[in-house]
Amino acid sequence: MQYTYNPKGVCSRQMIIDVENNIIKNVKIVGGCAGNTQGVARLVQGMNIDEAIKRLKGILCGDKGTSCPDQLARALEEIKKSA
Repeated sequence: MQYTYNPKGVCSRQMIIDVENNIIKNVKIVGGCAGNTQGVARLVQGMNIDEAIKRLKGILCGDKGTSCPDQLARALEEIKKSA
């Protein structure tokens, strides 16, 4: 199933996440630092949602109090709640 998340407090504007049976199939991050967001998206592909949350949650970008990886973890938490 495809989910759309609008991150807060970071440069990226949207995250489109495909999840099937608790496994991340694909992530597209719109905006943000292209190399970093593409790298994160590819690294989590095929990963269990819980493992991705564990690895990404709490990562900070400068003094923003969050980051694109942290926002992706938050999006995944919302997906888990809605399932």
